[in-house]
Amino acid sequence: MLAANIAGFLPQLARIHGHRPAVSVGTEPFCNYAALAERVACLAGALRKRLGLQAGDRVGLAMKNAPQYLEILLACWHGGLCAVPINAKLHQREFAYILQNSGARVCFVTDDLAETVSALQDEVEGLRQVICVEEGEYESLLRGESLPLQATLIDEPAWIFYTSGTTGRPKGATLSHRNLLGMALRYYADIDPVSEADCYLHAAPLSHGGGLYGLPHLFKASHQVIPDSRGFDAAEIFDLLEIYKNVTFFAAPTMLTRLTGHRRAGTAPVDAIKTIYSGGAPMYLEDMKRALATFGPRFYQIFGQGESPMTGTGLSKAFHADSAHPRFEQRLASTGVPRTGVDVRVVDDGDRDVSVGELGEVLFRSDVSMRGYWNDPEATASTLRGGWLHTGDIGCFDEDGFLTLKDRSKDMIISGGTNIYPREIEEVLLTDRRVLEVSVVGRRHEDWGEEVVAFVVAHGGQAIRGEELDALCLQNIARFKRPKAYFFVEELPKNNYGKVLKTELRLKLAGQQAY
Repeated sequence: MLAANIAGFLPQLARIHGHRPAVSVGTEPFCNYAALAERVACLAGALRKRLGLQAGDRVGLAMKNAPQYLEILLACWHGGLCAVPINAKLHQREFAYILQNSGARVCFVTDDLAETVSALQDEVEGLRQVICVEEGEYESLLRGESLPLQATLIDEPAWIFYTSGTTGRPKGATLSHRNLLGMALRYYADIDPVSEADCYLHAAPLSHGGGLYGLPHLFKASHQVIPDSRGFDAAEIFDLLEIYKNVTFFAAPTMLTRLTGHRRAGTAPVDAIKTIYSGGAPMYLEDMKRALATFGPRFYQIFGQGESPMTGTGLSKAFHADSAHPRFEQRLASTGVPRTGVDVRVVDDGDRDVSVGELGEVLFRSDVSMRGYWNDPEATASTLRGGWLHTGDIGCFDEDGFLTLKDRSKDMIISGGTNIYPREIEEVLLTDRRVLEVSVVGRRHEDWGEEVVAFVVAHGGQAIRGEELDALCLQNIARFKRPKAYFFVEELPKNNYGKVLKTELRLKLAGQQAY
């Protein structure tokens, strides 16, 4: 089998672009590419020799965004180990589950999580050490003997990506060196060429899509910038756009909505933005239209999953700019076309292809699709049956080959035996400019099984009456699809990646009265 360590790019970059900035925090340089390569090799040596890890061992990263995050990822791969990035906002019990399930031997933490994770050492079997990256012990690991790049088979695990776990326990999508390389190559093929003149801004968690798409930028020696806030702050992003050029960053739909609605959006130096890519949750048509009006066609919309990292279908910047096309808005509401080298199907319950315009489950097949779920052969067999990744998302192809998603299969509402897709209703409600966010879910009904209800967040606390939204729905969709109740709330519950937690909304329905 082919040997191809995903970290193999770094020694060459250190020779060619060693003087160029590799990582900064805000405007403060952290290291250049020569220093990054040296730190990575020494850290890899410490992991293998001083800490005694063996090839294939797992290393946890329970960290907020930090400059050390990138060098730990690279050191894991350089040393033939597997990284387990963990969402920094999880509960202690969730950290315990992921560390135990993955069999992590060492876990790196930032100071805000040091106490929480260290308390788990006696509980998590096999967890030898918890190391805080802001303390002296971490720096001592960087002063040891460097390790040569370890030969690694291309299909060996490199990153175990734990799903957000909105229902049940999170599952560890096992991503190989081949998967990550395939993801990066498709970035260059479909989204953008990248060079050392580019800047990649880590405003989203490094444990998720933001970190994954940091890789194709690292491979080309671009400048990795971590905001001082270590996360997303709209005002801070606008400040950084005054300093850096050719900036690319990830913005989940909720983040993009906040950027578009910020008071500085109209005067922001948008020419500094190279690309804003979005994914992880539905991008509603009205929100996208407002973002285009504010920032111009600098967007790439992605449909992918942790199981096929960031790679399924995509809507390019060119499609965002093609406003003269007769089906422009239809395309803008889609997730685009299959990515390079990715097979995409829409199938019925028997995995048979459906016709154009007919709804079904979306399937992927490519060398970006995960190896399987870590230590979960049953879930792996179900999700990868027939050699296709079953996404659980419901969508359809149009006559031009654009894929439009309707909903997750678990979010579909069945009322009186009829399938109702919440996103269709949400799109209509968002055409009312007073509506900032909306989420439609099903509520149990004695006669119909379920009925449609909507949770609505108003712009600036503006007054909206349910009767007004009812009239809007009746003008645009069938009567049976309109919500039977509206709940006006200050915010929608979301997970740490910005996805609305519809499971929580369903739980909140008990005993509440609509306005």
